[in-house]
Amino acid sequence: MPVLSRYHNTMSVRRGLRVIFFVEGFTDIRFVVGLSRICELTMIVPARQYAQSGLRKRVTDSGASLRVIEVDGGRLSFQFHSLAELWRSAGECDVILSQEVLRGSLNANLVGRLRSVPVVTYMGISPLEYFNCRRERQQIGPLTALLGATVIRTAAAINGRLATVCLAMGPYLRDKAAEMGARSEVGLYYGVDVDLFRPAGSDERRSLRSRLDLPAEKFLVVLSSRISHEKDPETVVRAVALARARGLDAVLLNLGGGYREFLALPARLGIENTGGWVMGRPAVHPGAELADYFRAADVVALASLAEGAAYSTLEALACATPVVATAVGGMAVQLDGYAELTPRRDHEAMAAALLAVAADPGPARARASRGREYVCRDWNREKAFADLARVLASVAMPLPAPAAVRTR
Repeated sequence: MPVLSRYHNTMSVRRGLRVIFFVEGFTDIRFVVGLSRICELTMIVPARQYAQSGLRKRVTDSGASLRVIEVDGGRLSFQFHSLAELWRSAGECDVILSQEVLRGSLNANLVGRLRSVPVVTYMGISPLEYFNCRRERQQIGPLTALLGATVIRTAAAINGRLATVCLAMGPYLRDKAAEMGARSEVGLYYGVDVDLFRPAGSDERRSLRSRLDLPAEKFLVVLSSRISHEKDPETVVRAVALARARGLDAVLLNLGGGYREFLALPARLGIENTGGWVMGRPAVHPGAELADYFRAADVVALASLAEGAAYSTLEALACATPVVATAVGGMAVQLDGYAELTPRRDHEAMAAALLAVAADPGPARARASRGREYVCRDWNREKAFADLARVLASVAMPLPAPAAVRTR
């Protein structure tokens, strides 16, 4: 039987709304820390992912006030034993906040319904669109694709109807959640720290490149993204290669947990002699070093086959750094007017966009500066957690029904 272990940090826990944050996979330290500041937080997580992702260390280092319950075991074991842990913990909470809208939220909604505890689901991806990318990449066969899509639709529909409310990351995902029958609202997840992600002038960019050991005079394209089935790093690599062939002295840097896989990507694409312009580094702390890479870049580029909200693009805009991205999903909705959007899987269009920024950076930086104003207004960190606190409080303590009016 898996061991259920509890980690208590040394700081006192803030009294107030008692929230269980139920995580079936990975989550972001910025969300955990922010959530811990607006409630009395218990987090239930799969032990393996919690350790492997580095989140356990980041939580410890952050000094955040929360209780963490780690559930050992693989996917099926976690599904069963986390259900038992949710049942035990539900009597001590006011709200269950469940990550995503699939198997984990089935547990959360089942326990919430039986224990009369409201459940808020948090949707950060469009699960069916992301899953379909596996079929597009031929990672799964047609039968697996059909079965998987059926399971996803069923789980999402059940959770959509059982959850008290679904918070969806941005307007695109809000509409997707509504299609599943959920009462949905826009959530901003951890928001953008606009004091950390801030513009840098030309002198500061040179200083940042020196400190980060980045090429001083090259046109620097940063791709801050993991390598996974819904992302499209192939298009970014091909676009930079084409821009170089057309005379742009560009370098491409990937920051992510799969950077070694990224470094092997050009060879798989038949692109040779990339030792001088394709670079990869491990993912950096999102609440510290990441902002400096965005501030030092000439362009932040992101290509995807499917996309929910793409926070890296919003963070880049907060730095007033030009963004070139695929017009798909949340990026097509949220970046319109603030970034250069290119068609899906079109490396020639993305190369043209990079060349345009390099040839005349003024308009691109002006557009990105308007993007910063947009992010500061609509996506800032303070708004994100104020909105979340409002939603959690509203479902935990609903307003009383108005008194009946007696008529003659």
